[in-house]
Amino acid sequence: MMPVSGILNLNKPTGITSRRVVDIVERLARPAKAGHAGTLDPLATGVLVVCVGSATRLIEYVQRMPKRYRGTFLLGRESPTEDIEGPVTELPAAPIPTPEELHAAASRLVGRIQQRPPAFSALKVRGRPAYRLARQGRPPCLAARPVDVFRIEIKTYQYPELVLEVDCGGGTYLRSLGRDLAQSLGTAAVMSALERISIGCFELGDSLDPRGLCQDAWSSHLQPPLAAVDRLPRIALAADELARLCNGLPIERDLGLDSAGAGPPELAALDDQGRLVAILEVAGPRRWKVRRALWAP
Repeated sequence: MMPVSGILNLNKPTGITSRRVVDIVERLARPAKAGHAGTLDPLATGVLVVCVGSATRLIEYVQRMPKRYRGTFLLGRESPTEDIEGPVTELPAAPIPTPEELHAAASRLVGRIQQRPPAFSALKVRGRPAYRLARQGRPPCLAARPVDVFRIEIKTYQYPELVLEVDCGGGTYLRSLGRDLAQSLGTAAVMSALERISIGCFELGDSLDPRGLCQDAWSSHLQPPLAAVDRLPRIALAADELARLCNGLPIERDLGLDSAGAGPPELAALDDQGRLVAILEVAGPRRWKVRRALWAP
């Protein structure tokens, strides 16, 4: 029997961790392993991409995909967790921003920005998750880092509730985006709800409730590993090329150069049935070697 491999587009319910969703899948997929491509906090819902079997080697490619979120914030309030999961304090006499002020503040947060992640996050500090230190009363001061915000749209606003739709790159914290937007207007904000609408080609409308997966039918919902690298250029391998790659040898392909004189840094390599078998990287002029192999057990 062929090993199970593929991708599940799941709709994480509120109140459970992303790890719990992976555990559900792993119990069904045994002995295959599974892993998710981007944590959602217990408060959050929406698209959680889970890779199964050899497709777990493609998690980093899903993580690179742009993401779309809908976040709900309460202005004039603050919390150590930056959301309603922590103790929320209402600011006395907090200013009430106008819609025009909010639009202007949001526009200043579009582009490549420096963002300080929340202390209650899974980022590692000296090998330990930041949230563990924060829970022990030692919240770390995490350094700001660059993130990409492509679009911020104000969906609804009726003070104190503000709903934003955000397109962004990996590593962006919506809690912190709401925090920074509010602080720029002299107030504060906590996130009260978060929904991930999409990760690249994986859309909320196509996602499945993990609690509805059953032993007999769950694997029918697997998407092929190729979905994880839908943005990479593709090549179809001849039988002798696939044999060379399987033996650790490079292959030669002249793919042409772009206007800047450069070729693609990576390729999705397909077998004669159109299945993804490897990610290739440049090994020299017209030479390509395996970066990620999906055929190995």
